[in-house]
Amino acid sequence: MQMNHLRLLRKKKQNPLSFVSLIKQQSPSFSTHVSSRSHQPDLNNVIACNKLITSYVRGGDIDSAFRVFENMKVKSIVTWNSILSAFAKKIGNFEHAHQLFEKIPQPNTVSYNIMLACHRDHFGVHNGRVFFDSMPMKDIASWNTMISGYAQVGLMGEACKLFSAMPEKNCVSWSAMVSGYVACGDLVSAVECFYAAPLRSVITWTAMITGYMKFGRVESAERLFKEMSMKTLVTWNAMIAGYVENGRAEDALKLFKTMLEAGVKPNALSLTSLLLGCSNLSALQLGRQVHQLVCKSPLSSDTTAGTSLISMYSKCGDLKDAWELFIQIPRKDIVCWNAMISGYAQHGAGEKALHLFDEMKNEGMTPDWITFVAVLLACNHAGLVDLGVQYFNAMVRDFGIETKPEHYACMVDLLGRAGKLSEAVDLIKSMPFKPHPAIFGTLLGACRIHKNLHLAEFAAKNLLELDPTSATGYVQLANVYAAQNRWDHVARIRSSMKENNVVKIPGYSWIEINSSVHEFRSNDRLHPELASIHEKLKTLEKKMKLAGYVADLEFALHDVGVELKEQLLLWHSEKLAIAFGLLKVPVGVPIRVFKNLRVCGDCHSAIKYISAIEGREIIVRDTIRFHHFKDGFCSCRDYW
Repeated sequence: MQMNHLRLLRKKKQNPLSFVSLIKQQSPSFSTHVSSRSHQPDLNNVIACNKLITSYVRGGDIDSAFRVFENMKVKSIVTWNSILSAFAKKIGNFEHAHQLFEKIPQPNTVSYNIMLACHRDHFGVHNGRVFFDSMPMKDIASWNTMISGYAQVGLMGEACKLFSAMPEKNCVSWSAMVSGYVACGDLVSAVECFYAAPLRSVITWTAMITGYMKFGRVESAERLFKEMSMKTLVTWNAMIAGYVENGRAEDALKLFKTMLEAGVKPNALSLTSLLLGCSNLSALQLGRQVHQLVCKSPLSSDTTAGTSLISMYSKCGDLKDAWELFIQIPRKDIVCWNAMISGYAQHGAGEKALHLFDEMKNEGMTPDWITFVAVLLACNHAGLVDLGVQYFNAMVRDFGIETKPEHYACMVDLLGRAGKLSEAVDLIKSMPFKPHPAIFGTLLGACRIHKNLHLAEFAAKNLLELDPTSATGYVQLANVYAAQNRWDHVARIRSSMKENNVVKIPGYSWIEINSSVHEFRSNDRLHPELASIHEKLKTLEKKMKLAGYVADLEFALHDVGVELKEQLLLWHSEKLAIAFGLLKVPVGVPIRVFKNLRVCGDCHSAIKYISAIEGREIIVRDTIRFHHFKDGFCSCRDYW
């Protein structure tokens, strides 16, 4: 019966190979190690048998390891501990591990530590503590196992008590405490523990760097990184990921290059962070270089790396390459499907996103809450209101997925864009949790589109109560008043912003030309080629007016004359970036522009004219979605 159970263990579904396992496959020592299994060992030679058992266990072949174990004439404590460890590490094998432990003639500290970790991992840290207290012998590893267990579940009070009671501490002890404090958000205690440690391993230093980055103290993390005499790949990854998380993607890319120059080989996590940095910077050319690096490494068949590339291409405006990558990935997990569905949704290809969602379900993949965020986003951008409501209801009813604020934000936006503002308000009031400020910000944006002043004031009031420092609340409401020429109210709001020290986020756009990023602000005066850009815009303006373009002065939010309003609109940041792209990007290559705020209505109208006049495809990403302009039309079909 026991052997049958062991054979069943080998039939579980294989996971994609990790970077480490791929590297091991290529190393001569690993190949020799595997081939040695084919030799029948001398069952009287304990050392040889122990090595073979270890070899099988490392390769995941517990069945063969146990067969050697059972046939051995003599077993040492190393033999027992090796096979015990194999069972103890597999969740669901507690009974087998316990039976083996009970049969050990003379268990040692290692035996007890293996069972301690088994109790903790199978039944929780409290059960592990009961076993810990009953252990007749303990060493540093025993104490560290319990401290790490408490730290991993955030029980730092209990971890601290054990840590204080330890008769002897090592680097692992201090690292567990620092990592635990960082994980539970207690940076002060983490810093105190770090500097109190008489011995610090690379793990301790890396944990502290992670903590500093987590709380935005980038300079402190940089200082520690420079002070480290020895760095592991994990340390480099912590810095790269930290830079990206703190909005300093350029520094992440620079550090990655330094890491390569130092001879450190990246892994999937390195490239995932780097690709996220490329996505944040919209640095498509650099992203392509990272893709080449992935193709030349063992990561070329790694699903995680492939998914990161799909996400990068989608966020950088290249949906074609994202899709080609997607169809090449042989083993797609839920994250991979979500990345592609989200990519289609962000680009306004709602029908393709929903078709892919159906295909995913047909493949037997169960959607998660992130999948439904992408599905609702797809319905939103395609204007499929009724279908969006159906999916929202089916999410809970048919899939048992708990609704999250992100789902409600999508639904409020979906209803709001369709002009169903009252239904959107009712949905907000029915939410099972307190609305997030972004919910009211979304409603406020919809009120501006449909010029509903009453609900706009309601949304702004609630938004500013939740977040008094929100520039969005003030600016959007001011825009509603400006659209109705109520300049006295606009002036009052701007005065209120000054009194509350609220600063509007300046709008800017950027474009990548030959791997260099060029940034533009509205009414820009700094770009070295501004004269040529203005000349190009003036030429375009004449052609656009002949084609029927009329400037939408509603988006010139200043109480000034018509002529000046038209000039202010002409020099909006996205128009400057597009004009520069027309001058620099070769014909036949799409012009990709990115903006930190929403594209204004006048720019949206103007870009449609420009795409037709110049015969160019222009792709613009704002904070909500991608707009693909071609032949005078936009992919959003003006539903945005």
